[in-house]
Amino acid sequence: MNLFLTADASMAAGGSSMIIMLVLMFAIFYFLIIRPENKKKKKTEEMRNSLSLGDEITTIGGIIGKIVQITEDTITFETGEDRVRLQVKKWAISTTAKMEAEEAAGKKKA
Repeated sequence: MNLFLTADASMAAGGSSMIIMLVLMFAIFYFLIIRPENKKKKKTEEMRNSLSLGDEITTIGGIIGKIVQITEDTITFETGEDRVRLQVKKWAISTTAKMEAEEAAGKKKA
């Protein structure tokens, strides 16, 4: 009878350590993967909402141009000296010249 009681107690201790390990693993994933990704998404969304006329942008396809018109969900920009106008959705904007300059300055300091 005593043998069953000790086996049962050791199983309970093993179960609680398993729960602690799972919680710890979730915390590590949150701080190393989920949180930085959410911060990056928030920063990108703020950048897209703060675009203004004349800003130089780069699309996710690598096209560079200057903004000439902004609507609620689209942006029209000119590329090069031939003044070709392209219209893209806001989510297609990757970076701005200001953002790239700030990142470059941050890397030089580090």
